[in-house]
Amino acid sequence: MAILRIRYETGEPEHVIEFDPSQAPFQHDGQPGSILDVMLARGIPLEHACGGNCACTTCHVIVKSGMAHLSENTEEEDDLLDKAPGLTPTSRLGCQAVISEGEVAILIPRYTINQPVR
Repeated sequence: MAILRIRYETGEPEHVIEFDPSQAPFQHDGQPGSILDVMLARGIPLEHACGGNCACTTCHVIVKSGMAHLSENTEEEDDLLDKAPGLTPTSRLGCQAVISEGEVAILIPRYTINQPVR
């Protein structure tokens, strides 16, 4: 089993999702078992302008804990993340970060590439 804790920079209520990673994919956007896949399957929105195909940064999330429970970054993902507003050392693309087990906590940034910082 795995747990995904979702917090928002905007102050929206936190979500906690418990799921079985072996049941992935849960829907059709992002890598099977990715943060995006899990969130959308539970009806929790996460912007993903490219359809979860690792072609934009709108699904940028900041991993607060549980990085060891996520798949490794690819070079393609790292190159895209360089363009994400609010980039941190623990930034990931929700469509690419696959949860294997354990507990992962993320923060959804206030702004995306489609919502410029003012």
